[in-house]
Amino acid sequence: MDWEELHSNLPSIMTFLTVARLGRFTAAADSLGINHATVSRRIATLEKMTGQRLLLRSQSGWEITAEGRQVFEIAEEIEKSLTKLASNEVEAAVSGTVRIGAPEAFSGHIAAPVLANVQRDHPALDIELFTSTQRARQNRSGLDLEIVVGKPEVPRAWERPLFEYHLKLYATEAYLAQHGRPTKLDDLRHHRLNYYVEAILLVQDLDAALTKLPQMRSGISSTNVYAHLSATLQGAGIGLLPDFLASSHPSLVSVLDKEFGYPATFWAVVRQESLRNPAVAAVYQALKEYAAAGTFDTAELAPSRMRSVLR
Repeated sequence: MDWEELHSNLPSIMTFLTVARLGRFTAAADSLGINHATVSRRIATLEKMTGQRLLLRSQSGWEITAEGRQVFEIAEEIEKSLTKLASNEVEAAVSGTVRIGAPEAFSGHIAAPVLANVQRDHPALDIELFTSTQRARQNRSGLDLEIVVGKPEVPRAWERPLFEYHLKLYATEAYLAQHGRPTKLDDLRHHRLNYYVEAILLVQDLDAALTKLPQMRSGISSTNVYAHLSATLQGAGIGLLPDFLASSHPSLVSVLDKEFGYPATFWAVVRQESLRNPAVAAVYQALKEYAAAGTFDTAELAPSRMRSVLR
Protein backbone atom coordinates (compact mmCIF):
# COMPACT_ATOMS: atom_id res chain seq x y z
CA MET A 1 0.00 0.00 0.00
CA ASP A 2 1.11 3.54 -0.65
CA TRP A 3 0.50 6.24 1.96
CA GLU A 4 -2.92 7.25 0.62
CA GLU A 5 -4.12 3.62 0.62
CA LEU A 6 -2.78 3.12 4.13
CA HIS A 7 -4.47 6.26 5.40
CA SER A 8 -7.83 5.42 3.85
CA ASN A 9 -7.76 1.82 5.11
CA LEU A 10 -6.44 2.53 8.60
CA PRO A 11 -9.89 2.02 10.26
CA SER A 12 -10.20 -1.36 8.52
CA ILE A 13 -6.72 -2.39 9.64
CA MET A 14 -7.37 -1.45 13.27
CA THR A 15 -10.77 -3.15 13.18
CA PHE A 16 -9.14 -6.33 11.89
CA LEU A 17 -6.59 -6.16 14.70
CA THR A 18 -9.37 -5.91 17.29
CA VAL A 19 -11.37 -8.80 15.81
CA ALA A 20 -8.23 -10.96 15.65
CA ARG A 21 -7.58 -10.33 19.35
CA LEU A 22 -11.14 -10.74 20.61
CA GLY A 23 -12.30 -13.44 18.20
CA ARG A 24 -15.80 -12.00 17.71
CA PHE A 25 -17.30 -9.21 15.62
CA THR A 26 -19.72 -8.20 18.40
CA ALA A 27 -16.92 -7.91 20.99
CA ALA A 28 -14.83 -5.86 18.56
CA ALA A 29 -17.80 -3.58 17.83
CA ASP A 30 -18.31 -2.93 21.56
CA SER A 31 -14.60 -2.28 22.06
CA LEU A 32 -14.40 0.18 19.17
CA GLY A 33 -17.74 1.85 19.78
CA ILE A 34 -19.15 0.94 16.36
CA ASN A 35 -21.86 -1.47 15.20
CA HIS A 36 -21.52 -5.05 13.99
CA ALA A 37 -22.27 -4.11 10.37
CA THR A 38 -19.42 -1.60 10.30
CA VAL A 39 -17.00 -4.23 11.62
CA SER A 40 -18.13 -6.69 8.94
CA ARG A 41 -17.84 -4.06 6.20
CA ARG A 42 -14.34 -3.01 7.24
CA ILE A 43 -13.09 -6.60 7.33
CA ALA A 44 -14.58 -7.23 3.88
CA THR A 45 -12.89 -4.08 2.58
CA LEU A 46 -9.50 -5.16 3.92
CA GLU A 47 -9.87 -8.68 2.49
CA LYS A 48 -10.81 -7.23 -0.90
CA MET A 49 -7.82 -4.90 -0.84
CA THR A 50 -5.35 -7.66 0.09
CA GLY A 51 -7.01 -10.28 -2.10
CA GLN A 52 -6.74 -12.77 0.77
CA ARG A 53 -9.06 -14.39 3.30
CA LEU A 54 -7.84 -13.02 6.62
CA LEU A 55 -10.31 -14.61 9.07
CA LEU A 56 -12.11 -17.94 9.25
CA ARG A 57 -15.06 -18.80 11.47
CA SER A 58 -14.57 -21.59 14.04
CA GLN A 59 -16.55 -22.93 16.98
CA SER A 60 -14.74 -20.58 19.36
CA GLY A 61 -15.02 -17.49 17.13
CA TRP A 62 -13.02 -15.94 14.28
CA GLU A 63 -9.49 -17.27 13.81
CA ILE A 64 -6.60 -15.72 11.84
CA THR A 65 -5.54 -17.41 8.61
CA ALA A 66 -1.89 -17.72 7.61
CA GLU A 67 -2.30 -14.66 5.38
CA GLY A 68 -4.15 -12.88 8.16
CA ARG A 69 -1.25 -13.44 10.55
CA GLN A 70 1.02 -11.39 8.28
CA VAL A 71 -1.49 -8.56 8.25
CA PHE A 72 -1.87 -8.89 12.04
CA GLU A 73 1.86 -8.34 12.56
CA ILE A 74 1.82 -5.28 10.32
CA ALA A 75 -1.26 -3.93 12.11
CA GLU A 76 0.46 -4.33 15.47
CA GLU A 77 3.41 -2.29 14.23
CA ILE A 78 1.03 0.44 13.05
CA GLU A 79 -0.78 0.39 16.40
CA LYS A 80 2.50 0.65 18.27
CA SER A 81 3.60 3.63 16.18
CA LEU A 82 0.28 5.41 16.66
CA THR A 83 0.45 4.83 20.42
CA LYS A 84 3.90 6.37 20.60
CA LEU A 85 2.61 9.44 18.79
CA ALA A 86 -0.25 9.82 21.25
CA SER A 87 1.71 9.68 24.53
CA ASN A 88 5.08 9.42 26.16
CA GLU A 89 7.11 6.82 24.27
CA VAL A 90 8.43 4.96 27.31
CA GLU A 91 5.07 4.64 29.04
CA ALA A 92 3.24 3.95 25.80
CA ALA A 93 5.36 0.84 25.27
CA VAL A 94 3.51 -0.80 28.17
CA SER A 95 -0.04 0.24 27.40
CA GLY A 96 -3.16 -1.05 25.77
CA THR A 97 -4.96 -4.22 26.84
CA VAL A 98 -3.43 -7.58 27.75
CA ARG A 99 -5.87 -10.50 27.79
CA ILE A 100 -4.97 -13.50 29.92
CA GLY A 101 -6.66 -16.87 30.26
CA ALA A 102 -5.88 -18.89 33.40
CA PRO A 103 -7.38 -21.44 35.81
CA GLU A 104 -9.42 -20.06 38.71
CA ALA A 105 -6.88 -20.79 41.46
CA PHE A 106 -4.07 -19.16 39.52
CA SER A 107 -6.23 -16.18 38.57
CA GLY A 108 -7.58 -15.41 42.02
CA HIS A 109 -4.70 -16.49 44.22
CA ILE A 110 -1.68 -15.46 42.17
CA ALA A 111 -2.42 -13.46 39.03
CA ALA A 112 -4.78 -10.80 40.40
CA PRO A 113 -2.43 -9.42 43.11
CA VAL A 114 0.64 -9.71 40.87
CA LEU A 115 -1.12 -7.95 37.99
CA ALA A 116 -2.36 -5.22 40.32
CA ASN A 117 1.27 -4.33 40.94
CA VAL A 118 1.98 -4.30 37.19
CA GLN A 119 -0.92 -1.97 36.61
CA ARG A 120 0.26 0.39 39.35
CA ASP A 121 3.64 0.60 37.61
CA HIS A 122 2.02 1.13 34.20
CA PRO A 123 -1.19 3.17 34.55
CA ALA A 124 -1.87 3.06 30.80
CA LEU A 125 -2.12 -0.74 30.89
CA ASP A 126 -5.50 -2.50 30.99
CA ILE A 127 -5.71 -6.17 31.94
CA GLU A 128 -8.55 -8.60 31.21
CA LEU A 129 -8.42 -11.92 33.07
CA PHE A 130 -10.53 -14.83 31.79
CA THR A 131 -10.84 -17.86 34.06
CA SER A 132 -11.14 -21.44 32.81
CA THR A 133 -9.46 -24.75 33.53
CA GLN A 134 -8.69 -26.29 30.17
CA ARG A 135 -5.94 -27.17 27.76
CA ALA A 136 -4.19 -24.51 25.70
CA ARG A 137 -6.17 -23.76 22.57
CA GLN A 138 -4.68 -24.54 19.17
CA ASN A 139 -6.08 -21.27 17.80
CA ARG A 140 -6.95 -18.69 20.43
CA SER A 141 -6.25 -15.28 18.90
CA GLY A 142 -8.35 -13.49 21.52
CA LEU A 143 -5.80 -14.14 24.29
CA ASP A 144 -2.29 -12.70 24.57
CA LEU A 145 -1.16 -15.07 27.31
CA GLU A 146 -2.53 -18.37 28.58
CA ILE A 147 -1.73 -20.18 31.81
CA VAL A 148 -2.50 -23.90 31.69
CA VAL A 149 -1.88 -26.97 33.85
CA GLY A 150 0.56 -29.38 32.23
CA LYS A 151 2.93 -28.98 29.31
CA PRO A 152 0.96 -27.60 26.35
CA GLU A 153 1.16 -29.00 22.85
CA VAL A 154 0.47 -25.94 20.72
CA PRO A 155 2.33 -25.39 17.43
CA ARG A 156 3.92 -22.01 16.71
CA ALA A 157 3.66 -20.98 20.35
CA TRP A 158 6.24 -20.10 22.96
CA GLU A 159 5.79 -21.87 26.29
CA ARG A 160 7.63 -21.91 29.62
CA PRO A 161 6.95 -23.61 32.98
CA LEU A 162 6.03 -21.13 35.73
CA PHE A 163 5.04 -22.83 38.98
CA GLU A 164 5.23 -26.37 40.26
CA TYR A 165 2.76 -27.30 42.99
CA HIS A 166 1.08 -30.42 44.40
CA LEU A 167 -2.49 -31.61 44.53
CA LYS A 168 -3.06 -32.97 48.02
CA LEU A 169 -5.92 -34.19 50.19
CA TYR A 170 -7.37 -31.84 52.80
CA ALA A 171 -10.21 -31.87 55.32
CA THR A 172 -11.30 -30.03 58.45
CA GLU A 173 -10.69 -31.51 61.90
CA ALA A 174 -14.45 -31.46 62.46
CA TYR A 175 -15.02 -33.61 59.37
CA LEU A 176 -12.31 -36.09 60.39
CA ALA A 177 -13.70 -36.32 63.93
CA GLN A 178 -17.15 -37.18 62.57
CA HIS A 179 -16.18 -39.47 59.68
CA GLY A 180 -12.85 -40.90 60.79
CA ARG A 181 -9.28 -40.08 59.86
CA PRO A 182 -7.91 -42.23 57.01
CA THR A 183 -4.67 -44.00 57.87
CA LYS A 184 -4.07 -45.55 54.44
CA LEU A 185 -5.17 -44.81 50.89
CA ASP A 186 -7.74 -47.63 50.83
CA ASP A 187 -9.60 -45.94 53.71
CA LEU A 188 -10.57 -43.19 51.28
CA ARG A 189 -13.21 -45.47 49.74
CA HIS A 190 -15.45 -44.59 52.67
CA HIS A 191 -15.17 -40.84 52.12
CA ARG A 192 -16.55 -38.29 49.68
CA LEU A 193 -14.21 -36.38 47.37
CA ASN A 194 -14.62 -32.71 46.44
CA TYR A 195 -13.05 -32.27 43.00
CA TYR A 196 -13.77 -31.57 39.35
CA VAL A 197 -16.68 -33.09 37.43
CA GLU A 198 -14.82 -36.11 36.08
CA ALA A 199 -16.95 -36.52 32.95
CA ILE A 200 -15.97 -33.10 31.58
CA LEU A 201 -12.45 -32.78 32.97
CA LEU A 202 -10.25 -32.10 29.93
CA VAL A 203 -6.90 -31.41 31.60
CA GLN A 204 -4.80 -34.56 31.57
CA ASP A 205 -2.68 -33.75 34.63
CA LEU A 206 -5.75 -32.99 36.76
CA ASP A 207 -7.48 -36.13 35.56
CA ALA A 208 -4.39 -38.26 36.15
CA ALA A 209 -4.35 -37.32 39.83
CA LEU A 210 -7.58 -39.27 40.28
CA THR A 211 -5.97 -42.45 38.97
CA LYS A 212 -3.63 -42.47 41.98
CA LEU A 213 -6.57 -42.61 44.40
CA PRO A 214 -9.02 -45.42 45.15
CA GLN A 215 -12.59 -44.99 43.99
CA MET A 216 -14.27 -42.47 46.29
CA ARG A 217 -17.84 -41.31 46.60
CA SER A 218 -18.56 -37.99 44.95
CA GLY A 219 -18.82 -35.03 47.29
CA ILE A 220 -19.34 -31.60 45.75
CA SER A 221 -18.15 -31.87 42.16
CA SER A 222 -17.62 -28.59 40.31
CA THR A 223 -15.78 -27.02 37.39
CA ASN A 224 -14.51 -24.36 39.82
CA VAL A 225 -11.68 -25.06 42.27
CA TYR A 226 -13.05 -22.52 44.75
CA ALA A 227 -16.19 -24.64 45.02
CA HIS A 228 -13.96 -27.59 45.98
CA LEU A 229 -12.32 -25.40 48.61
CA SER A 230 -15.58 -24.06 50.01
CA ALA A 231 -17.16 -27.53 50.12
CA THR A 232 -14.16 -28.89 52.00
CA LEU A 233 -14.19 -26.01 54.49
CA GLN A 234 -17.88 -26.76 55.12
CA GLY A 235 -17.19 -30.42 55.83
CA ALA A 236 -18.75 -31.84 52.66
CA GLY A 237 -15.88 -34.32 52.27
CA ILE A 238 -12.18 -34.49 51.58
CA GLY A 239 -10.91 -32.00 49.01
CA LEU A 240 -8.24 -32.66 46.39
CA LEU A 241 -6.76 -29.16 46.37
CA PRO A 242 -3.66 -27.27 45.20
CA ASP A 243 -1.35 -27.04 48.20
CA PHE A 244 -0.71 -23.31 47.69
CA LEU A 245 -4.45 -22.67 47.89
CA ALA A 246 -5.19 -24.90 50.90
CA SER A 247 -2.18 -23.65 52.89
CA SER A 248 -3.80 -20.24 53.31
CA HIS A 249 -6.68 -21.80 55.30
CA PRO A 250 -5.55 -22.85 58.80
CA SER A 251 -8.74 -24.84 59.41
CA LEU A 252 -7.70 -27.35 56.72
CA VAL A 253 -5.35 -30.20 57.62
CA SER A 254 -3.50 -32.44 55.22
CA VAL A 255 -4.78 -36.02 54.91
CA LEU A 256 -2.34 -38.86 54.15
CA ASP A 257 0.35 -36.31 53.40
CA LYS A 258 3.13 -38.91 53.23
CA GLU A 259 1.09 -41.35 51.13
CA PHE A 260 -0.28 -39.01 48.49
CA GLY A 261 0.75 -35.86 46.64
CA TYR A 262 0.38 -35.38 42.89
CA PRO A 263 2.77 -32.89 41.20
CA ALA A 264 1.44 -30.42 38.65
CA THR A 265 2.85 -27.39 36.88
CA PHE A 266 1.40 -24.13 35.59
CA TRP A 267 2.77 -23.33 32.13
CA ALA A 268 2.72 -19.98 30.36
CA VAL A 269 1.80 -20.05 26.65
CA VAL A 270 2.31 -17.02 24.43
CA ARG A 271 1.29 -16.89 20.78
CA GLN A 272 3.92 -15.80 18.29
CA GLU A 273 2.05 -12.61 17.43
CA SER A 274 2.14 -11.52 21.09
CA LEU A 275 5.84 -12.08 21.72
CA ARG A 276 6.90 -8.62 20.57
CA ASN A 277 4.24 -6.77 22.57
CA PRO A 278 5.99 -4.90 25.45
CA ALA A 279 2.80 -5.03 27.55
CA VAL A 280 2.60 -8.82 27.29
CA ALA A 281 6.31 -9.03 28.11
CA ALA A 282 5.79 -6.88 31.22
CA VAL A 283 2.98 -9.11 32.45
CA TYR A 284 4.96 -12.30 31.87
CA GLN A 285 8.03 -10.80 33.55
CA ALA A 286 6.00 -9.98 36.67
CA LEU A 287 4.73 -13.57 36.90
CA LYS A 288 8.25 -14.86 36.28
CA GLU A 289 9.66 -12.73 39.11
CA TYR A 290 6.93 -13.94 41.44
CA ALA A 291 7.88 -17.52 40.59
CA ALA A 292 11.56 -16.87 41.14
CA ALA A 293 10.89 -15.32 44.56
CA GLY A 294 8.64 -18.19 45.66
CA THR A 295 6.83 -15.92 48.11
CA PHE A 296 4.56 -12.90 47.96
CA ASP A 297 4.21 -10.25 50.64
CA THR A 298 0.43 -10.48 50.86
CA ALA A 299 -0.51 -12.55 53.89
CA GLU A 300 -3.43 -14.42 52.40
CA LEU A 301 -1.34 -15.79 49.52
CA ALA A 302 1.34 -17.69 51.47
CA PRO A 303 2.46 -19.99 48.64
CA SER A 304 5.33 -21.32 50.78
CA ARG A 305 5.23 -24.73 49.14
CA MET A 306 5.32 -23.38 45.62
CA ARG A 307 8.61 -23.91 43.84
CA SER A 308 9.88 -22.00 40.87
CA VAL A 309 10.78 -24.21 37.92
CA LEU A 310 11.71 -21.45 35.52
CA ARG A 311 14.26 -22.42 32.94
